Amino acid sequence: MGRVTSGDTSKGKQLFNEKCASCHTLADAKSTGTIGPNLDDAFSSDKAQGFSEQTMADVVRGQIAYADPEGPMTPNLVRGADADSVALYIAKCAANPTCGVTAATNAPPTTTTGGGNQTAAPNGKQIFASNCASCHTLKAAGATGTVGPNLDAAKPTESKVETQVTNGGGVMPAFKGTLTPAEIKAVATFVSSNAGK
Repeated sequence: MGRVTSGDTSKGKQLFNEKCASCHTLADAKSTGTIGPNLDDAFSSDKAQGFSEQTMADVVRGQIAYADPEGPMTPNLVRGADADSVALYIAKCAANPTCGVTAATNAPPTTTTGGGNQTAAPNGKQIFASNCASCHTLKAAGATGTVGPNLDAAKPTESKVETQVTNGGGVMPAFKGTLTPAEIKAVATFVSSNAGK
């Protein structure tokens, strides 16, 4: 693993929010995950001692690439330039709740019906991939996470998934306030109709 030499912190923040925020605390991202290390705490001493952002980015990049496969973090959860961007974002914003990085955004999908544009209904599979796949196994999503229950084996009902995603429980964070009710409903429908198939 070499040095992180380039990356986009805005893209890094977007990816952090999608892939890392449910497990890590980082004040700038307003994330409060407790499964992985609190990144503000992890780097506050380093920043106080004058460590460079480059050094911290290299450490984070190594953690992304070489996470213990037996641990809660999936190795290479993000790869290549995306991993570099996440590492640079964390190095810049850890222990700095007002670091000034704005997350990149993707334009919302639209569908054309009757000549007008309408926002498409939330895609449960995409929501699962962005928020759940790193922790859960679900064949229909190509997910092999091992932190949370294997959903193919559990085969939860739609109402059970909706309640769990909304309120959290155990090591799982609550997604109420992070996902809209329509997004929670979409992911619950996707999981319940595909688990075990």
